[in-house]
Amino acid sequence: MPNARPDPNTATGRAARGREPPRDALELLSEDHRTVEDLFEEFESEDDTDALGALATRICAALRVHTQIEEEIFYPEARTVADDDTLDEAEVEHEGARRLIEDISRMQPTDPLFRAKVKVLGEYVKHHVREEEQELFAEVRDGDLDLDDMGARLAARKAELERDAQTA
Repeated sequence: MPNARPDPNTATGRAARGREPPRDALELLSEDHRTVEDLFEEFESEDDTDALGALATRICAALRVHTQIEEEIFYPEARTVADDDTLDEAEVEHEGARRLIEDISRMQPTDPLFRAKVKVLGEYVKHHVREEEQELFAEVRDGDLDLDDMGARLAARKAELERDAQTA
């Protein structure tokens, strides 16, 4: 669809609106967190079945990209300056979320437990974000990582994954 408007929730869409990308890795990841939190809030207040399905699809897509860039770039580099136990827990939390994402992706909004699974995924994500932002991000910020460079690499990989998902 050559004339399709870019999704405002993707890196490509934000660039098309003229919005500057976040400066560093922690800002980019925090922005992703806020985006997904907003989608979960929207989901919770929605009653329309079609809208619920579309929101769940957007939530799952955003989380797939976010977890992938964290696992490919952020976590390996964070391990050089942060507590291994914190990062191990984060990876286990990702695995639990991944299972729910796959379950939700195979479901219809009218299926039993659909709303419950999305709600539990939201609770997992909320817990994960709180720990990540309050504990891990502080350790990373205090470390000697080049967060601007990492942020640029995260943004580039995120844009690549989003493009791949749109063409799949």
